[in-house]
Amino acid sequence: QVQLVESGGGLVQAGSSLRLSCAVSGGTFSIYALGWFRQAPGKEREFVAGISWNGGSTSYADSVKGRFTISRDHDKNTVHLQMNSLDPDDPAVYYCAAARAGTLQTSSVAYNYWGQGTQVTVAS
Repeated sequence: QVQLVESGGGLVQAGSSLRLSCAVSGGTFSIYALGWFRQAPGKEREFVAGISWNGGSTSYADSVKGRFTISRDHDKNTVHLQMNSLDPDDPAVYYCAAARAGTLQTSSVAYNYWGQGTQVTVAS
């Protein structure tokens, strides 16, 4: 059974940084495409960032491009989301996800496994 566990969320001031991590277990980490999504209250879940199985391809939502960076660590079976310059539009529950199709995926329907989410709150 594949499990994804996010960590690193919290309350920060606007302009600050946070690093989210997601530990993947129970599957074959090295073949999965990985992604981060977020969902704010009253809004639909949206794509934030994605990375291909080998890290060779990445994609970002326009709203986070230049501020967020996704990376993966094959030794630790972990995917990270470095979030800089957080602003009042970023608060949400952030979810990591894994897709058996190893190529870069930006649509939630392509992802097979999901974590429970971690809350990010930004104080202005």
